[in-house]
Amino acid sequence: MLLLVCSCFLAERTLQCSVNAKDPVQISDRDGEFDRASKEERKVSDAGMEASSLWCQLAARVTDGRFNYRSTHHLTTNGFYEFLNWFDERAWYPLGRIVGGTLWCWSCRGDAGGREQHLLLCIVQAVVIRPSEQAGLFSAQPADAAHHMRDEKEGRNGEVYPGLMVTAGLIHYILNLLHVTVHIRDVCVFLAPVFSGLTAISTFLLTRELWNQGAGLLAACFIAIVPGYISRSVAGSFDNEGIAIFALQFTYYLWVKSVKTGSVFWTIGCCLSYFYMVSAWGGYVFIINLIPLHVFVLLLMQRFSRRLYIAYSTFYIVGLVLSMQIPFVGFQPIRTSEHMAAAGVFALLQAYAFLQYLKDRLTRQEFQTLFFLGVSLAAGVVFLTVIYLTYTGYIAPWSGRFYSLWDTGSSAGRPTVLSSSRCAQSAMCAAVRTDTEEHQPTTWVSFFFDLHILVCTFPAGLWFCIKNINDERVFVALYAISAVYFAGVMVRLMLTLTPVVCMLSAIAFSSVFEHYLGDDMKRENPPAEDSSDEDDKRNQGNLYDKVSDGIKAGKVRKHVSEQDRPEEGLGPNIKSIVTMLMLMLLMMFAVHCTWVTSNAYSSPSVVLASYNHDGSRNILDDFREAYYWLRQNTDEHARVMSWWDYGYQIAGMANRTTLVDNNTWNNSHIALVGKAMSSNESAAYEIMKSLDVDYVLIIFGGVIGYSGDDINKFLWMVRIAEGEHPKDIRESDYFTPQGEFRVDKAGSPTLLNCLMYKMSYYRFGEMQLDFRTPPGFDRTRNAEIGNKDIRLKHLEEAFTSEHWLVRIYRVKKQENRQALDHKLRNIAAKQKQTLQRTLCSSGLPL
Repeated sequence: MLLLVCSCFLAERTLQCSVNAKDPVQISDRDGEFDRASKEERKVSDAGMEASSLWCQLAARVTDGRFNYRSTHHLTTNGFYEFLNWFDERAWYPLGRIVGGTLWCWSCRGDAGGREQHLLLCIVQAVVIRPSEQAGLFSAQPADAAHHMRDEKEGRNGEVYPGLMVTAGLIHYILNLLHVTVHIRDVCVFLAPVFSGLTAISTFLLTRELWNQGAGLLAACFIAIVPGYISRSVAGSFDNEGIAIFALQFTYYLWVKSVKTGSVFWTIGCCLSYFYMVSAWGGYVFIINLIPLHVFVLLLMQRFSRRLYIAYSTFYIVGLVLSMQIPFVGFQPIRTSEHMAAAGVFALLQAYAFLQYLKDRLTRQEFQTLFFLGVSLAAGVVFLTVIYLTYTGYIAPWSGRFYSLWDTGSSAGRPTVLSSSRCAQSAMCAAVRTDTEEHQPTTWVSFFFDLHILVCTFPAGLWFCIKNINDERVFVALYAISAVYFAGVMVRLMLTLTPVVCMLSAIAFSSVFEHYLGDDMKRENPPAEDSSDEDDKRNQGNLYDKVSDGIKAGKVRKHVSEQDRPEEGLGPNIKSIVTMLMLMLLMMFAVHCTWVTSNAYSSPSVVLASYNHDGSRNILDDFREAYYWLRQNTDEHARVMSWWDYGYQIAGMANRTTLVDNNTWNNSHIALVGKAMSSNESAAYEIMKSLDVDYVLIIFGGVIGYSGDDINKFLWMVRIAEGEHPKDIRESDYFTPQGEFRVDKAGSPTLLNCLMYKMSYYRFGEMQLDFRTPPGFDRTRNAEIGNKDIRLKHLEEAFTSEHWLVRIYRVKKQENRQALDHKLRNIAAKQKQTLQRTLCSSGLPL
């Protein structure tokens, strides 16, 4: 049955990209031809293009997958060691990107020599690549290098974990070794669906250890179709989360197995799974904090056992050594605050075990005195040591991303994500990070959209686990509580909440079905199996407080009225009603998952869809059209300036050099692009000349009503530019005196003359979309633009897509000699003066 479930949803994920039979969109690689839809299918009627009827759908898959594919293709083409030393000259021009430096970065190793080398590299790039005559534009290069180092310390230098690339490359190598000829593109496309099947199996195993086999099957079915996980596991989604959730669930399963058995074998397996998780995703920090929290809570509940000691001691030591073998991680596990909780719990566990050893050899009074003295002294020494090491710089403080997780107001789209003691530059860095919707707080609509009825049923499963508590159920309770909190802070972390919601909901449904579908005459209610019973029986003679009446420490004695209470039988009508209600809920859940998957998660992120009044669908293929034009009609070494949202797409689909991309490791460089977009054309031209820009690409949605265009993102460009260039760019200049951001005649003159406004609305004032609106009517902003007579001096229009969604401008080359302002010469006056001087010198009369 489990294999049937896995095969069914594997086929579903594989076919999601062609849910609708008439969809002409195909997955294509960089070197493939673009399968273009026919003109008739893509034609948009005037009525259908009205703003009230246009609903553009953008898939949730992030564009990181395009860079991941480029990296994997480079790995399989040039080999592993060349991949480690890869310098990507097509990114972050003129700096370039040392991909090996972001995969295996020096500064994250924690050694001073590495930091000095990296700082030296940044300074060399700033001095050598950027000419000295451009010092006015790049005013603070050493500070730029320092910002780069700070971003790496905070883990925001574009963490490219190599596990995804190595996994795809290894599968490709094995298949070709077995003479199964397959392109690396196909491996990347189907990697996420394959690992989603493994995720379902690991979820089944984990839920079976927590409850029973029936609940495990339900959990596997839930995670197979739940939208919260399908969004990252459909065919074509080549991102870290596609394999990381499997590693997360499998690590938790092996940890629970280790705690239940106390076996070193299962613990070593848990360490290996944790090692794979570290190489695959930055979310491994969730594991290395949740497992120590589990151990700490068990100690507080007086559930210490030899099994727990063996499991955690082995996991911490072996897992620490293995995680440090990932060069990108390096010495972070012993030099960052995110990992200090695991070290503190390890020290506490050793002290607790030592005190348990002394307990049998000391009197009660001596033991109590030693216990309080030892615990107080150890806690004080550890606390002071951590503070001293943090103050001296040996232990890095909490990074900005973790501050944003604990501060619920920091992810609300404001650029101030750090405490007030941080410098103003940190606020600008945060603006770069908050310029993505996946870092925003989660709304209730998102919870229901991604989880549906499971949102309501998983608290019941949590209650069942707490009611029949044991060591492993303490773990799943902590997992659920922490995941709910973090998912509420950041919508991206809904991915970590989805597995535990599926498990607890499966436990709730399984318990209800067992209760209402079981035979009343044969129903038995055995007490919850506690994995610590065997150790308690073995150690019963060594405890001072002996167990009486079968009640262990940490358990609550049942009330007298609850003991030996005869259970009343359930009538067949009640059973039928409850069973039908549960089945109806499951059917509604399946229908919702199918609808969400087909409508929200089944379209490529570069292909949009709109719907007419009659329900017919139109395909908007402007992105691929523009990237194909760039690839075919521009020089191979052409440099394209755009906002960083489209960097990976330009590099991956158009194969052209970009200035900034989704890596966002250099905030100063992003601010410089934002300054160019925010300045007038002449000032922007000077910046573009210094950066050797050949083309400028923007996204404009005023024709079709697309709300994700660059005009709506423009204020973020201004804010980020203001953080680096406060003397040249001020956000207040782009608002009206009333504090409004308007694109009509009442708009700010600075806005109406900036480069972004001119490029977006160039020739738009001549276009009348329909008879009810005047020429130059912006459907996205619902306003008539204020500057219709736009003339470009240093740019010329090179390409505009069919629906004006993507516009590309060519930067004019500078003339060989600047034109001089010639004044008319007064020849008659000069001749008269010359004649007078000649006559005077010769003595003749005038």
